[in-house]
Amino acid sequence: MQTGSVSSPLIAAFLDMVAAERGGARNTLEAYARDLADYAGRLKAAKKSPIEATGDDIGAYIASLEKRGLKPASSARKLSAIRQLHRFLVAEGHRPDDPAAIIEGPRRGRGLPKTLSIAEVDQLLSVSKEGLDAAARSPGEQLRALRTACLIELLYATGLRVSELVSLPKSIARGKDPLIPIRGKGGRDRLAPISTKARQAIVAYRALLDRLMPGAASGPWLFPADSESGHLTRQAFARDLKTAAAAAGLAAARVSPHVLRHAFASHLLQNGADLRVVQELLGHADISTTQIYTHVLDERMKAMVRDLHPLGDP
Repeated sequence: MQTGSVSSPLIAAFLDMVAAERGGARNTLEAYARDLADYAGRLKAAKKSPIEATGDDIGAYIASLEKRGLKPASSARKLSAIRQLHRFLVAEGHRPDDPAAIIEGPRRGRGLPKTLSIAEVDQLLSVSKEGLDAAARSPGEQLRALRTACLIELLYATGLRVSELVSLPKSIARGKDPLIPIRGKGGRDRLAPISTKARQAIVAYRALLDRLMPGAASGPWLFPADSESGHLTRQAFARDLKTAAAAAGLAAARVSPHVLRHAFASHLLQNGADLRVVQELLGHADISTTQIYTHVLDERMKAMVRDLHPLGDP
């Protein structure tokens, strides 16, 4: 990541470290840069730099975020970036103490992930495939509809992060292996399952793409697009997904690529998958991240006690 636009050399050095030593993804680095630029702006108004910041300065900044209307989760994310920056400054010898170490994060309840029921996902998948070859649709409209249907099928089959999904290489289309290699956050590699239906959706989409846009089809991406990266953007897919959701009778606000990822994980657990397996499939580095889905396990255990225990409810 280019850090020339970052005003503080210290923050730029921190971002370079995250990129080099931790393999930070571009989206992660950009989020750190935004959060730390906001923090540095507050310090600059007080004629200070991160080297001169005190615990009171950091506490006042975190308190100001609530007044600006930020949610506790957003404030906690900014505080996490600040803590990492100050640990870096101590490790590099820029200051002897860490003023962020004693700062308490904003109180927040642990919300359950938004998800969809199996029936709702079935409805979304079914509607996304309707009329794909309708004569009333122009070739361009058919291609976009096929792409959206393929993306939805593939996302629910694999549980990929949306950034991983839209940047899949076109080599995925040529293989027949039931597992596909994924390069995830922090450069961590894993294998993701791909269903027969997802493969069929890829074949149909690529066949039309090859016929209508052979130039784009010859590029390296499974989902090529006229964008800076050369592939479909996360935002474009999110818009198309909401359109498909509305057609399926689902509130657009309830449906996003991340919600389908949650549905993938929740439905696996609901049907008996091991939490460690789900962790691996989602690409979570820490099992604690996956444990947010244990509400599904909790509900299943309650149902088992209710239905199977001798003294359970009749």
